[in-house]
Amino acid sequence: MELHNLKPAEGAVHRTKRIGRGEGSGHGGTSTRGHKGAKSRSGYSKKIGFEGGQMPLQRRVPKFGFRNFNRVEYTGVNIDVLQKLFDDNKITDTVDQEILVKNGLVSKNDRVKILGRGELSAKLNITAHQFSKSALAAIEAKGGTAVSL
Repeated sequence: MELHNLKPAEGAVHRTKRIGRGEGSGHGGTSTRGHKGAKSRSGYSKKIGFEGGQMPLQRRVPKFGFRNFNRVEYTGVNIDVLQKLFDDNKITDTVDQEILVKNGLVSKNDRVKILGRGELSAKLNITAHQFSKSALAAIEAKGGTAVSL
């Protein structure tokens, strides 16, 4: 093996078309860009969604609805779920955010609203962000307390 017969391994070199290197290459002149227009110029890059001057799809389709960015989202927890946890000895007489997170009912940063579905037979002291009227009535009917955060 000598310098005059060295060559790279098979498949290691991928030769690309050399564009703009004179007419003899077959890719001189306009360098495969065609004549005139934005795409033939250097520095061209079209915007996302650009359709050649036609009104883009995201501007053609009708817009509707409203989303209030000040809205506060609550994660609901029904009293029948709390009763089941009490029956399974997973909670005692006190329920707060930390206990609900530990039992997988809410996430750490969720706001919690206690809802009134089902029956409550345990006396529970519940701390949450909000309570529905029916849940509040059910909790207080059993002698429990509802503390709003």
